[in-house]
Amino acid sequence: MSTTGQWIQLISRQVIIIYRNRLSPTTAFRLQIVFDCSDPASLSKFYAKALLYKLQDPPAGYESWEAFLKAQGIPEKEWNSASAIVDPDGKGPRIYFQQMDTPKLGKNRLHIDINAGGGLRVPLAERKKQVDAEVERLRGFGAKKHHELIGELGDTREYCVVMQDPEDNEFCVQ
Repeated sequence: MSTTGQWIQLISRQVIIIYRNRLSPTTAFRLQIVFDCSDPASLSKFYAKALLYKLQDPPAGYESWEAFLKAQGIPEKEWNSASAIVDPDGKGPRIYFQQMDTPKLGKNRLHIDINAGGGLRVPLAERKKQVDAEVERLRGFGAKKHHELIGELGDTREYCVVMQDPEDNEFCVQ
């Protein structure tokens, strides 16, 4: 196994243990979202800011990921092969970023929605103001606005902005 594979296995070992164990037969599985990307360190920092997450802390006994990777004998050129972010409140899923050499070929089949508008019970003008403010915040650290969507959902008007992260993965702000 390559040192990169060992590194990913070391990072993922805790997650596999945590996420394999269901609390009971009627409890839903916990999940992790995985992004294939070219620069895990940069993309994880972007999504940490975007989602108000934090970079995952290094394993116990290590002051930094660099110290951990060095202690494991991982060559420095492979240190950016993976990264992860977590919800500081422990409620949202862990998001894992793994380096891939293959380019993104088309539109994402799965994407993240950032619910900044307050939901359909909030009047459209107020939702639009909140969504637009979040769009500007995200643009401030590298997101690109792709297009707006305005539609009908029953008696309610929907407003959403399709964005792209620094590696051109689509996500929505609604």
